[in-house]
Amino acid sequence: MLSRTAASLYWMGRYVERAEFTARLVEATVRLDALSSRPAGEAAWASALMVIDADKPFAATGEKLNPRNVARFLTLSSEHRGSVVSCLDRARDNAKAVRTALTREAWQTINRAWLLFHGRASPGDTQATLNLVDQAQAETRGFEGAIGRMLRSPSSWFIRLGATVERADNTARLLDVKYHILLPEGEAVGGAVDRDQWTTILQTVSAVNAYRWLYREGLTPGRVTELLILRRELPRSLAASAEEVVLNLNALGKGTGFQGPADRMARLRHARLGDTKIGAIIGGGLHEYLEDFIEENAAINQAIARQFRFV
Repeated sequence: MLSRTAASLYWMGRYVERAEFTARLVEATVRLDALSSRPAGEAAWASALMVIDADKPFAATGEKLNPRNVARFLTLSSEHRGSVVSCLDRARDNAKAVRTALTREAWQTINRAWLLFHGRASPGDTQATLNLVDQAQAETRGFEGAIGRMLRSPSSWFIRLGATVERADNTARLLDVKYHILLPEGEAVGGAVDRDQWTTILQTVSAVNAYRWLYREGLTPGRVTELLILRRELPRSLAASAEEVVLNLNALGKGTGFQGPADRMARLRHARLGDTKIGAIIGGGLHEYLEDFIEENAAINQAIARQFRFV
C-alpha cells in the first residue's frame, strides 16, 4: 500500500469520528441548554467550544455567544476546521483519493453525510438543529458499520486506527473541560445543574445506559470519571481506545510488516492504563492526567505517521 493511501485512510477515519463527536456534542448541548437556566446554558455552549478547542476561533468571528451562533459555527462553518461540515469535507476528499479501497456502502455513507450539510447556511431552529445532527450521527454510524463489513485488510485497519486515535482525544478533552470549566459560578457541586451536566457528558459518548448498568449507587463525578477513563467495557473510554489502538497496530504490523515506535508507545500506554486506579488519578490531579494523556495521544499519532511514512 502506498504511504499516501494509508494516510488518506487513516485521516478519513479521524475526520469521520471527529464529525460524529461534534454532532453528538451539539445535540447534548442543545438538550442541556433546554434544561438549564440562562447562565448555565451559556456556560454549556462556551464549554462545547472549549471541548474541541474552538473558543478562540469563535471569538475571532465577533459573533455573540448564543445557541444559534455557536450551533451554526460548530456544524456549518467552513472557516472552522473542526466543524461538522469541515470534517466531512476532508473525510470525503480523502475517501475520493482512495475510492477503490472502499466498499460502495462506505463511500455512500460519507457522501450522504456530506450532502446533509453542503450548501446550508443555517442549522435552523432548535428542533431542526437536533434533526440535522441526528441525521449526521446516523450516517457516521452507518460508515462505522460499513467499515466493520469490509475485508479485514490494511484498508479497514488504517481507518479504524485513525478513528480510535481521534476517539481517545475527544473523550479526554470532553472530560477535562467538564471537570474544570462547565459548572457556572455559584452553582453547587452535586446540585441539579451539576447532575445535568454530567449526564450530558454521558450522552455525548452514548454512555447513559452503560453507566446505569455498571453503577447502581447513582450518578457521581468520580464514577463517571472512572467509566470514561478506565472501564474497557465502554467503547469510548480511554482504556478501550488504548486497547483498540494496540490491536489495530498489531494487525497492521502483521499485514504490512511495519512495526516500530508507535507499537511500543501504544503497548506501554495500554499496560499503564491497566494498572491505574481512579483514586490515583484523582489524587494526582485529573486535569494533569488528562493533559498528559492528550499529549501522549498526539505523540502516538505522530509516531504512526512516521512509522507508516505518511510524511
